[in-house]
Amino acid sequence: MKIVLIGAGFAGLKIARTLNNQKNIEVWLLDKYNYHQFQPLFYQVATAGLDASNISFPLRKVFQNSKNIHIRMANVQSVDVHLKEVHTDIGNFQYDKLIIATGADTNFFGNTKIQEAALAMKSTAEALQLRHRFLHNLEEALQITDREALMKLLTIVVVGGGPTGVELCGALAEMRNIILPKDYPELDFSLMQIYLIEHNQHTLASMSEKSKIQSEQYLKQLGVEVITGVSVDDYDGEVVKLSNGHTIASNTLIWAAGIKGNVPKGLDESLVVKGNRLKVNRFNEVLGVPDVYAVGDVAYMETPLYPHGHPQVANVAITQGFRLALNLLHPGKAVPYEYHDKGSMATVGRNLAVVDIPKPKLHFGGFLAWLVWMGLHLFLLVGVKNRIQVFINWIYNYFTKDPNLRLIFREFYKPKKNVLTNVDN
Repeated sequence: MKIVLIGAGFAGLKIARTLNNQKNIEVWLLDKYNYHQFQPLFYQVATAGLDASNISFPLRKVFQNSKNIHIRMANVQSVDVHLKEVHTDIGNFQYDKLIIATGADTNFFGNTKIQEAALAMKSTAEALQLRHRFLHNLEEALQITDREALMKLLTIVVVGGGPTGVELCGALAEMRNIILPKDYPELDFSLMQIYLIEHNQHTLASMSEKSKIQSEQYLKQLGVEVITGVSVDDYDGEVVKLSNGHTIASNTLIWAAGIKGNVPKGLDESLVVKGNRLKVNRFNEVLGVPDVYAVGDVAYMETPLYPHGHPQVANVAITQGFRLALNLLHPGKAVPYEYHDKGSMATVGRNLAVVDIPKPKLHFGGFLAWLVWMGLHLFLLVGVKNRIQVFINWIYNYFTKDPNLRLIFREFYKPKKNVLTNVDN
């Protein structure tokens, strides 16, 4: 059986590992990168807490001893379900079974103007760009004397109060409060405002009421301006326009407000539902399309427990991928997928986190929740070396309160032109 597997995220990697060295199965793993990315820690790369290599792991290293996993770095262009082919920029791949594990990308909800001006954080490369942009703005701020222009350059607006937005705001606030005044003693960091905009009434909308309230308290404790019940209507690179009529002057807007599935071209559009996800049955088979499966963030599966689809989180992708791989290995004993929620968590900053556990129903926050968050993320990282490096970095940063990765690599960074100062920003 020849399987073409698109995507090496949490779901794709789990499938490939489960099918590794299985007899009579040939897997062609296609991804536009040659490494697996650990998305939950992108924000730490963006805020100079971790190096990009700490959260990325080469795919060929994972499968060095594999006899049946073939890795190709390719951009998928389309899928032909009639010819059973996947078309890419390096050629066509025929399949017996096709698994779409392409994950999700940033959802700007059709607002192309915001998309052009805002920064996203859905890949390691984007996290590095965000870091370079942030640090470059600080260097540029040293040359500005006009107070309003300086405030606009330093102010950061994060849109989206989910775990990504909350964690990013917390990390940025800690940098502003502890680290940056030592690096840039000439700057007045009281001018640096950090805003978190969330259209729901609370941050962490999918978590418990206690977590929502506690996370907002933690953010405000760190000096983040939390604005809820409001959405962003427009952004031109300089002014953020809110739905309540207010505006915020800022040269940096980070969009973490939503995601949409990466659906390859060539599939029937009637199979795509809200959030750009493919409709699948309980066995992750794309409805009405023989031998094509979708897993993880790109899959929309309705079950009695989740009538509106599963949450787009890592644990769903991992468990769906594992179940599908087992079903392919034992087709006569295929088991329908059921998600057992083991809980959710988010960290806000040093010693500050929230954890919800459904069974038994339990909530806790603070230092203990922060330790649990760190332990789980260390466990999920790929590679012993990465785990050791991340752990050492965290220990060093905890005691020194000073991560040392604030580097700008000019050859990899294309500055944005600042209209106010007419210089590269």
